[in-house]
Amino acid sequence: MENGRLYPERPRTFSTVRTKSSLPPIFRVLMRINPRAFIVLLLLVFSGVLYVGASTSPIVLFVFCICTLSLFFSLYLTKWVLAKDEGPPEMSEIYAVFFIGCLLDVQISDAIRDGAEGFFRTQYGTISKMACILALVILGIYLFRSTTPQQEASGVGRTTSAYITVASFLLGALCSGIAGFVGMWVSVRANVRVSSAARRSAREALQIAVRAGGFSAIVVVGMAVFGVAILYATFYVWLEVDSPGSMKVTDLPLLLVGYGFGASFVALFAQLGGGIYTKAADVGADLVGKVEQGIPEDDPHPSGFILFPLVVHSFDLVISSVGILSIRGTRDSGLISPIEDPMAIMQKGYSITILLAVLTFGVSTRWLLYTEQAPSAWLNFALCGLVGIITAYAFVWISKYYTDYKHEPVRLLALSSSTGHGTNIIAGVSLGLESTALPVLVISIAIISAFWLGHTSGLVDESGNPTGGLFGTAVATMGMLSTAAYVLTMDMFGPIADNAGGIVEMSQQPESVREITDILDAVGNTTKATTKGFAIGSAALASFLLFSAYMDEVAAFAQLPFKEVDIAIPEVFVGGLLGSMLIFLFSAWACSAVGKTAQEVVNEVRRQFIERPGIMDYNEKPDYGRCVAIVASASLREMIRPGALAIISPMAVGIIFRMLGHATGQPLLGAKVVAAMLMFATVSGILMALFLNTAGGAWDNAKKYIETGALGGKGSESHKAAVTGDT
Repeated sequence: MENGRLYPERPRTFSTVRTKSSLPPIFRVLMRINPRAFIVLLLLVFSGVLYVGASTSPIVLFVFCICTLSLFFSLYLTKWVLAKDEGPPEMSEIYAVFFIGCLLDVQISDAIRDGAEGFFRTQYGTISKMACILALVILGIYLFRSTTPQQEASGVGRTTSAYITVASFLLGALCSGIAGFVGMWVSVRANVRVSSAARRSAREALQIAVRAGGFSAIVVVGMAVFGVAILYATFYVWLEVDSPGSMKVTDLPLLLVGYGFGASFVALFAQLGGGIYTKAADVGADLVGKVEQGIPEDDPHPSGFILFPLVVHSFDLVISSVGILSIRGTRDSGLISPIEDPMAIMQKGYSITILLAVLTFGVSTRWLLYTEQAPSAWLNFALCGLVGIITAYAFVWISKYYTDYKHEPVRLLALSSSTGHGTNIIAGVSLGLESTALPVLVISIAIISAFWLGHTSGLVDESGNPTGGLFGTAVATMGMLSTAAYVLTMDMFGPIADNAGGIVEMSQQPESVREITDILDAVGNTTKATTKGFAIGSAALASFLLFSAYMDEVAAFAQLPFKEVDIAIPEVFVGGLLGSMLIFLFSAWACSAVGKTAQEVVNEVRRQFIERPGIMDYNEKPDYGRCVAIVASASLREMIRPGALAIISPMAVGIIFRMLGHATGQPLLGAKVVAAMLMFATVSGILMALFLNTAGGAWDNAKKYIETGALGGKGSESHKAAVTGDT
């Protein structure tokens, strides 16, 4: 609305050439199907799924119904977001690339966006090949390893167990890949719509960003729950579980472990590849553009204990959907109204989700965890869930305190920028180190509280010993994750808001529009940090369970007692040291990959500025393709080494020390060394992740705080120091 015109004319030579479709072949095939035939096909598939669920358990049928409804809700969110306008041509020509939880802070045209989506396909092509190789390795291990007494008692042979585990692994990898792709596909199309909405109303822009993020979150959680439920129901019917002479329902979860590993495997490499890709571009763009250019088996209801997590996450889909829909636009849109605090609006939605989570969790525990053996146990477990929910809220609040520039830590970090680059770095490192204290105290209290509540629940084994301690910790973990879909929505909101800000800046929209997207961007930095803090906390709470499960599995396979790990044994202590070293080496390789690639980006951007001086005033077209090619090839190349380190190291250490143990008469030495390695690596990883996550978010928002006009504003020496810290 400058100069009396709605959209000022500017000379442009950006092309919008669209080449090969970015959709994977399976999606292109589905899109060619007649809509009515596709609907009939979907109905047939859902009917078959519901029939299998009904043949298994009413609980599984309930889970299937909720997941099906959540799928349709995600389709509604997609249709709602895509129905919004893309704004003027200068906006629709400029896109930023969004990958799973990451962003490329280089604004590009539709053609480059297609190229970036092509990179996504190439990346997942590489990951799928690695997954197939690993699936063959898993098959070999399961075919030739000895069976446990539980497996022999269940009647499932070695071959059947091997193929079931491999199938679960591949399904988990497939679901993880699909969730990542569809989330990316919608998010890159939401960016420009958020930018367009910011021209009218800050609230409308927030609503679009949240709903686009909500779609991704619902798909991720829904795929996880749906996948596990389908596997459970399929194996239940196929293996005739609980029939005379067949396996017990308590043994069924042992067949599903591959699903989680497959999903984690794809997520690990996708985060590595996408992170290296986008952070290298982010660093290069900042350095050049902003500085130089300015369960008990005898329980009568064991299936309730086993299916409890699926029901909790089914309710999660429902209550998070309510929280997402609670963020609504205003009737009177326009830039005249004062800009509301987006973080406060999202926190209201989170508070609604938290309140509903407390209610539904209580219902779930009474429905599924009531047992005549201990009539009041469900109440103890409901309190365990409450401990987890409070822990989640505490983690979100702590992360917000250390990363939001409304609070003192980030403002002090920004103030340190006024005395130079070095003091900014020192203050940021100090803030990151300090930020590890409160989360560790919270998670420590949560573990002890949940274990004590479970231990005193009244559940006992055949000898009369309390058995509910570990299960209480598991229930607390489920409580912490009972709002995962809404928390993931806040996480997905961050990159969408960031990219929208880039689109507004590159399309040279009025300052009032940029003000809105700057606020959304700053809030996005906070939400990314808070949700990653939430993920770290839930992983820390779950790691205690996984460690105990590892010891139980080793004891079952070795048929020897394995109750403790003595770090006074030299070999075991060495295993712990190796585990801590693993975290630092992994981080070093990832940072090195970003740094080396960023140097190439910096040099390339400098070259283009020299050879094409008209880039800065839009008279010449930058060679986006060259920059995309640099970061794409580097990310695919560099993601393999740190990813392989995380997967191969425990196996290598276990084999080496197992051979040493056989030579010295210590049959469980290898398992004990690996246990110490996992334990130390988990503790070090939690602290390292908290430090990096919080410090990164604080540095980013310290820069954003200065860009609001504080301490000299954009272009000042303080701003340059803050950009260095953010980089």
